[in-house]
Amino acid sequence: MAIGEATRSEGAHKLGDLLIEAGKIDRNQLLKALDQQKADGGRLGTQLVQLGYIDEDELVEFLSERYGVPPVDLKSLEIDETILGLISADVARKYTILPVAKAGARLTVAMADPTNVFALDDIKFMTGYNVEPVVTTDSALKTAIDNYYGSTHAIELKRVMEDIAEADEADLELLEDEGELDLAEIAAESEAAPVVRLVNIILSDAIKRGASDIHIEPYEKAYRVRYRIDGVLYEMMKPPQKLKEAITSRLKIMAKLDIAEKRLPQDGRIKIKTRMAGRIKDLDFRVSSLPTIFGEKIVLRLLDKDQLELDMSRLGFEPDSLRRFEQAITKPYGMVLVTGPTGSGKTSSLYSALSRINTPETNIMTAEDPVEFNLPGVNQVQMKEQIGLNFATAMRSFLRQDPNIILVGEIRDFETAEVAIKAAMTGHLVLSTLHTNDAPSSINRLMNMGVEPFLVASSVHLVAAQRLVRKICSACRQEVKVPEAALINLGFAPEEARTLKLYKGRGCERCSSTGYKGRIGLFEVMEIDEDVRDLILSGGSAYELRAKAVENDMMTLRGSGLQKIRDGVTTIEEVVRETVL
Repeated sequence: MAIGEATRSEGAHKLGDLLIEAGKIDRNQLLKALDQQKADGGRLGTQLVQLGYIDEDELVEFLSERYGVPPVDLKSLEIDETILGLISADVARKYTILPVAKAGARLTVAMADPTNVFALDDIKFMTGYNVEPVVTTDSALKTAIDNYYGSTHAIELKRVMEDIAEADEADLELLEDEGELDLAEIAAESEAAPVVRLVNIILSDAIKRGASDIHIEPYEKAYRVRYRIDGVLYEMMKPPQKLKEAITSRLKIMAKLDIAEKRLPQDGRIKIKTRMAGRIKDLDFRVSSLPTIFGEKIVLRLLDKDQLELDMSRLGFEPDSLRRFEQAITKPYGMVLVTGPTGSGKTSSLYSALSRINTPETNIMTAEDPVEFNLPGVNQVQMKEQIGLNFATAMRSFLRQDPNIILVGEIRDFETAEVAIKAAMTGHLVLSTLHTNDAPSSINRLMNMGVEPFLVASSVHLVAAQRLVRKICSACRQEVKVPEAALINLGFAPEEARTLKLYKGRGCERCSSTGYKGRIGLFEVMEIDEDVRDLILSGGSAYELRAKAVENDMMTLRGSGLQKIRDGVTTIEEVVRETVL
C-alpha cells in the first residue's frame, strides 16, 4: 500500500490513542498534552515531547514503525540547492517539512508528522512530483529549516540591516555628546523606521527565546546585544555603531525617560502587548540606563507574569525542606529570611510564600524596590529613596496599618533590621531577604549589623538559602557516563556512585543547542530550633551553626544539588557552579 493510502486509512485514528495502545503514554498524559496543545497550538507529538512524556527519538521510532516510513538523520545529509528550491521557505515552515532528495518523478520530504495528508497533497500539487515522506524529530527539522532557508528572526534582521545600509547617511548622522543637544533631531532619529523595527526585533526575539534580561552595551569599537537565558548571557547581535544613540533614545522614549539626560542613571518601565501562541500577552520590561565612558548601557528586565511560579511545590524544595518552610510561614509571628545572591529567585520564593498564606482574613503589606509583579489582595508599596521613602520608613508606617504579615524587600542596614525584628516580636509575621552565601551566615550578618544576639535568637524562626540551576532539556536528555571518582569528590557515597544514572542534554532546537531549558531552585532550609538558638546566644560562628543544623538534618545547598542530579533534573556542572562542599 502506498504511504498516501496508508495515512488516509489510518487518518481516523489519533496519534494519542495509538501511543496509548502501544503503552508509550497514559490517558492522563494525553489529556494534559491536549490541553497544552489548545493553549499553545502546534502538533500533539511536540507537546508530548515538551512535557517529557515521551522521548523525541522514541516518538520518531514509533511513527516510523507504525506507518512504515523510514527515519532520516538530517545532520548527515547535504541537501542540494536545486532540491531546496522546489519548496519555498514559507511552505517549509507552514508544514514543518524539508525536501531532502529527488529521483525521477519522486520527491523525498522529511516530516515530523507523516500522517499529515494535507501537507503531502499540497506539496504534490505545488511541485508536480510524487511525494514520499521520511520521518525525523521536530527539533532537528526546525533547525535544518533555519539552516537551509534562514531563521525568520535572521531574515527580518537582515532586511532591517539592509534598510539601514541603504538609508541616507545624513538621515542617520548622530549628534556628538559635547555641545548643545538637538532633542527634536534625536527623537526623529529614534523614530526612523529601521530603528523602530530593530528595537521591536530585539524585544520580540528576547520574549520568544525566554530571556530574562536584555543587555545593550556600547564599547569603543563595538556595539552588542546580549540576552540572559536561564541565567547565562549569550551574545545575539551586533547592530551598527552609528545607531547607538538612536536605539538608546528609542528605548528611553518607550520607557518615558529623559532623552536629554545622559550623565545620570535612569529607571523606567515599558509595557507592551504581544501575540504569542494565538494569545494576547501583556508584558513589562523594567528599563535601566547607565552612563558608561562610551555611551549609555541599557538593561531591560523582562517581567512575565506567566513565568512567575507561585506553587511552592514546584520551586525545587525537597519534601522535608518544604515542610519546614511551610510550617515557618504559617506561624502567627516571627521572622523568615530568604537569602542568596542577586538573581537567585528570592522574589519568586517570597511571592509564592505570600500566595500560600494570602487569605481574606489577613492584611499583607509589602515594601519593595522595585515592585516586580502585582499580587491580588496584597498591599504593595514601591520604595522611593529620593523622597525619603525607604524600607525602615515604610515599615514604621506599616505598623500603624494593622498588618498581619509584612514583607520587606531587603534588610540592608541596622535601622531596617531593628524595625523588622521589633515587628516580628510584637505579633507580626515578617518575611525578608538578605545577601549572604548560605543560611547560617545570615545570622552572623544580622549581628554584624548591630542586632543583639538575644533579639536574633528570639525573633528569627527560619532561614532559607537558595540558588538557581539550569534544568536539563527534556526534549534532548540522554544518559552520560561519569567516572566514579568524580562523583565521590562531588559528595556521593562510593556505593551510590557505582550505580548512579546521570543525564545531560545533547542540544536541540527547543533549547537553542544549549542542552538546558528552564531553571529550578536548590534550597538550604535552616530551622532555628533550641540547639541553634543556644549557639546564637553564646556567639557561635557560622561554621558552628552550620555543623549543628546539619546534625539536626538540614539539607545543604550541595545536598539539594546532589538530589537534583539523582532525580535527573540537572547536571554535575550546574551544581558545581552554584554550590560548595
